Amino acid sequence: MAQAIDIITLSAARDIPFNKLVLSQQNVRKIKSGVSIEELAEDIARRGLLTGLNVRPELDGDGNETGIYRIPAGGRRYRALERLVSQKRLAKIAGIPCIVSKADTLEVEDSLAENVQRVSLHPLDQFRAFQTLREQGLGEEEIAARFFVSVATVKQRLRLASVSPRLLDFYAADEMTLEQIMALSISNDHVRQEQVWDAISRSHSREPYYIRRLLTEIAVRAVDRRAVYVGIDVYEAAGGVVMRDLFEQDQGGWLQDPALLEQLAMEKLKADAEAVRSAEGWKWVETAFDFAYGHASGLRRVYGTQVEMTEEEELARHDAIRAEFDRLDAEYAEASEYSEAIEQKLEELGAELDRLNDRPYVFDPEDVLRGGVFISLAASGKLKIERGFVRPEDEQRADIASSEADGSGDSNSSAAAAAAPSEVVDQADDDDDAIKPLPDRLVLDLTAARTIALRNALANDPLMAFIAVLHAFVLKTFYLYGSDSCLELTLQSARFSQTSGLGDTVWAKEIDQRQEAWGHDLPKEPNDLWAFLIALDEVSRQALFAHCASLSVNAVIEPWNKRTRALAHADLLARSIGFGMIEAGWVPTVDNYLGRVTKVRILQAVREAKGDQSAELIGQLKKADMAREAERLMTGSGWLPEPLRLATEVASVDEATSATGEVSNEGADETKKLDLPAFLTGDANDVSTPTDEIGEQQHLDAAR
Repeated sequence: MAQAIDIITLSAARDIPFNKLVLSQQNVRKIKSGVSIEELAEDIARRGLLTGLNVRPELDGDGNETGIYRIPAGGRRYRALERLVSQKRLAKIAGIPCIVSKADTLEVEDSLAENVQRVSLHPLDQFRAFQTLREQGLGEEEIAARFFVSVATVKQRLRLASVSPRLLDFYAADEMTLEQIMALSISNDHVRQEQVWDAISRSHSREPYYIRRLLTEIAVRAVDRRAVYVGIDVYEAAGGVVMRDLFEQDQGGWLQDPALLEQLAMEKLKADAEAVRSAEGWKWVETAFDFAYGHASGLRRVYGTQVEMTEEEELARHDAIRAEFDRLDAEYAEASEYSEAIEQKLEELGAELDRLNDRPYVFDPEDVLRGGVFISLAASGKLKIERGFVRPEDEQRADIASSEADGSGDSNSSAAAAAAPSEVVDQADDDDDAIKPLPDRLVLDLTAARTIALRNALANDPLMAFIAVLHAFVLKTFYLYGSDSCLELTLQSARFSQTSGLGDTVWAKEIDQRQEAWGHDLPKEPNDLWAFLIALDEVSRQALFAHCASLSVNAVIEPWNKRTRALAHADLLARSIGFGMIEAGWVPTVDNYLGRVTKVRILQAVREAKGDQSAELIGQLKKADMAREAERLMTGSGWLPEPLRLATEVASVDEATSATGEVSNEGADETKKLDLPAFLTGDANDVSTPTDEIGEQQHLDAAR
């Protein structure tokens, strides 16, 4: 016999005046979340109440209805309606759609069921709904206003809805995550999106950052110097496409057409270079996006003179602004409260002072006619103009002839003089009353005695000795064709033009800034240099000496020149001044290390820096991907490759000789090995020399 089916009767719906409704104390929602009451009120005012309230009649002690209805489910809607009533936008007696419960269940149960049984909208449905609204004519700003979200949020949802329909179907079936869809959305090319997804589906790495990397691997970042120089607007106007990530900080996006960007940048660079040449009259101008480090080696540098301020206008204005700045700064220093207006005023005055102090440099017309300019792009994308370089073939012939005549640049003049044949004195000349030049041999002997005496005197005057060495260094560093020094010193400076990217490092920029600053301060003529150095204060002399001496440092390991002793000294020098590449800011990147070694080396580096687990994470990747992931993993680890590490113990420079198998002139029967890294010595069994023996050896060396 068939079982009878109970027929369900739903609770009745009817309009109840607002002033007859009260909140139930059994409502389970206690914590504010989601859309605010204010936004919900505005939404009700716009489109009406989309969902009625769940209410129960309130009964008196005898079980009779009192005409008041409690609301166990729908408290936020009631609060929104209450706000509209308080704003007099809704009448107190307005009918509110309500479902009147039969009270067969507990009030708290009804409240809980309404909230638990509610299913949130799938994100993809929201994306597509926004897309439908836009297709129906609503703008992004209007959609944002109607749903109380930011315009950026609307753009993000619309971007997600524009991903390949095939991939969105995967997302709807929970085969992809929202983060993966967000990463794929940076490209508008559906074919490329699907290619990337198909590729990573077969690999172990499906992280969003890896998807972004694959989509942008042939693109150029918007912060690239060429992109900044050309401008994104110009690039897009020329037909270029920019990929943008609306969900991550992408610093302007990625430019998808590197060839077009290169063309636009080169055209603009040549135009700017020609404008500089036409306006200033230089003989030649060379352009490049980035010149190799040391590109001006062998060229003489000339410096212009900064234009002075006109006393009538600019100088008076400068003094007035400086006085106003100092007065305002002094008053603000004594103030007890922060003032945004004063801060802004001080910034404006400071900027105006900088503009007045930043005077242009004027070059000698003759230097301009035979000199040239290097024009490139700085790392920031701004034009970098280096003026005042003279090629050897453009030097004035008279200057070179004069330099050769007085022996400038000949470091072996004394040796040549010593090798000259002695003049034979003719006894008959003694009877001649005419005064003839002294014999060469006599002059040589006399000046040799003077040289020895001068050496002794200089040794007893440390200050003048320092200035004399500094004078020789500055001549070699700043004056290509200048007066020679009587000190036979050699100052060489390796250029390292074979290493790309050195010019953009913070170290190279600081060196260039010092060179430029001293170049403007030093006298134009080398013959005036000695008097300049004598008049210079002690601190400045030491700073100039350190700059010149620093340019001669060469700690490069060359396969054809082991230079073991020099490299050992480089370690001692670094340790003495507390230098280390980690403190200097070196970090391993794809360009400077990880992309230039084997996969085994990459994994070894990651293992040393982050441990075996991190190395295992990237062990299955291709080399290019492995290098990029290693760079990310090793950020901040403080890891250094062997050539950048210092020896673990202090050792004397002379001990490096024994590391190469050499024996001292004294015939020492026992060689001592320098504690160098294994990659220098090639011997894993080196034994370090005790500190006491090192000190004793240094004293012996000094005695010899």
